[in-house]
Amino acid sequence: MADTVASTYEAESIKVLEGLEPVRKRPGMYIGSTDSRGLHHLAKEILDNAVDEALVGFGKAIQLFRDNTNETERKLAGDRPLGDEAITVVDNGRGIPVDMHSSGVSALEVVLTKLHAGGKFEETAYKASGGLHGVGSSAVNALSSVLQVVVKRGGKYHYQSYSRGTPHKPVAIISEATVKELFPIEHVSFIGYETGTILRFVPDPEIFSVTQFSYKTLIDIIKDRAYLMAGLYFQFRDAVAQQEHDYYFENGIKSLVEHINMNKKTLHPVMYCSGTWKDESGKLEIGAEIALQYNDSYNERLESYVNVIRTADGGAHVNGFRMALGKIVRDYADKNKLIKEKESFTADDLREGLTAVVFVKMPSNDLQFESQTKSKLNNTEAQSAVYQILRDNLTDYLEENPQAAREIVGKVLLSARARLAARAAKDAVIRKGLFEGSSLPGKLADCQSKVAAESEIYIVEGDSAGGTAKQGRDRKFQAIFPLRGKILNTERARLDKIVAFEELKNLVIALGAGIGDTFKPEKLRYHRIILMNDADVDGEHITTLGLTFFFRHLPEIVKGGYLYVAMPPLFKISSAKGDIYAYSDDERDARVKEIQVETPSAKITIQRYKGLGEMNETQLWDTTMNPKTRMLKRISIEDADAADTVFSTLMGDDVAPRKKFIQTHAKLAELDI
Repeated sequence: MADTVASTYEAESIKVLEGLEPVRKRPGMYIGSTDSRGLHHLAKEILDNAVDEALVGFGKAIQLFRDNTNETERKLAGDRPLGDEAITVVDNGRGIPVDMHSSGVSALEVVLTKLHAGGKFEETAYKASGGLHGVGSSAVNALSSVLQVVVKRGGKYHYQSYSRGTPHKPVAIISEATVKELFPIEHVSFIGYETGTILRFVPDPEIFSVTQFSYKTLIDIIKDRAYLMAGLYFQFRDAVAQQEHDYYFENGIKSLVEHINMNKKTLHPVMYCSGTWKDESGKLEIGAEIALQYNDSYNERLESYVNVIRTADGGAHVNGFRMALGKIVRDYADKNKLIKEKESFTADDLREGLTAVVFVKMPSNDLQFESQTKSKLNNTEAQSAVYQILRDNLTDYLEENPQAAREIVGKVLLSARARLAARAAKDAVIRKGLFEGSSLPGKLADCQSKVAAESEIYIVEGDSAGGTAKQGRDRKFQAIFPLRGKILNTERARLDKIVAFEELKNLVIALGAGIGDTFKPEKLRYHRIILMNDADVDGEHITTLGLTFFFRHLPEIVKGGYLYVAMPPLFKISSAKGDIYAYSDDERDARVKEIQVETPSAKITIQRYKGLGEMNETQLWDTTMNPKTRMLKRISIEDADAADTVFSTLMGDDVAPRKKFIQTHAKLAELDI
């Protein structure tokens, strides 16, 4: 799409809509939150400005650096707080315009100090982008203790610095030597470029609850964009974590699908297609890339993007993908008589074992998102574009690759047959829930409260621990559900097999919200679902089995923030001062030293707990169940790709990846011998 974009990117391309003040007053409206997620959103915004240049054909390399703040930034911050870390993004795009704007200041200053100012309001400057250029840059500026920018254009270096969105001085031309003084030498490789931008910012601790970046999160952000932007080179240097990575994917989203399916048995080569679509007027042009591949698992992974924005909640482009996939597979199956009489399949059957990436590129000024966080695309034109492009290409692919076509149809029909069996099993669960024992299994020791928001359920392995938990709990809001031994490994289990397993069937009934397509979050009976097991290897294995079950078959509970893991203590330390508990070896040693310092002659006894059953009900309440003193880990899915890989590797049928993982990480294991 680069040939349709004007190479001139000057001051007149910058349009101003309003000022900056709202960002600092309500940062959540612009970046989602002021926690770690919002912090990393700043890095995304600046990185995406560089990616947007490449998206429209300008720039071939992007660098991102993470390091500690320096003396220059401390001086620029003055008496106000300064964060510990800085992010620097370097690109060899056209460089932000620096000539005088109609408002009377440099266009660079306008872009970085006016909320709705940027080249992306003008179709001549950007055909496709991840957002509105000035919105991202200016919001980052407003929420940074210090921001510095250097633009190289016309062989000159233009510099400006800011504190919390306010410029220290007007834009000035500086020497190459000064650029090298302001930035470490590895940051300024763009000195060798004809044009480019280097932007460095320090998040404001007055705004953010955390100002330390996550190496892993930054890696994920960069890899995401590297997969999307085929042929674009990314360099990442993390001086804090002391890590270096380079990314370059010639095959783009095709490589991403191959990566997601790396530890799965695939049924056919990746199907990839791309194309463009125009509306009836011929004025709106949308580009789309689609890659898909089926594997032998029972779960779907569908990633969707608009320009470089990940649309976590999908939207119109995903709807177009699903409609085209269903129609083409169904038409092929009918045409080639692959469906038996009375057989049929649904949209859900098409999802089982599907890995797909849908990447749409469209003019930024036409983008319509459901919210500021851009998680769902609303443009109906994107639905038409993806539908037509996939329909035309997938039809040809199936005709030209009959073996792959039969594998896909076979997988979908297998899913349909399993769905019918699962529905029968689920109906049995529902009937049992409705008509037996007032809908609750007898082994459940329920709580008195009927308000889900204040109720919690402990899932405990073993009659001994379960009995202690029942005696030690607060009956008003704590329910106990004892399990008998290790539950089924559900990584490779379909729904009919799961609900046929008595322990899991009773657990689903106890939770009250159903499972699969019958799951209704509003019917969930507890808003804290707590896996409580022994603090040893067996207990951790049972916890892992529980996590697998919820991640694969009740993911809504995890995404809703309802799943927790209890943290029972490892040690009881007894002395003349009484009993105290420690949750790790380091804490045990520290507690012992404290006692020895305070009472040198004290006799100290240390008990290593092997199981919950070794505690009496009072000890279990004090250490693990009392909301005032206990420790709980809330389980979340921050990285679906990584979580999917880990569960597939460690809990799947394929031995080789698991063996490799164990060999690689064996030295990190803490053995309880």
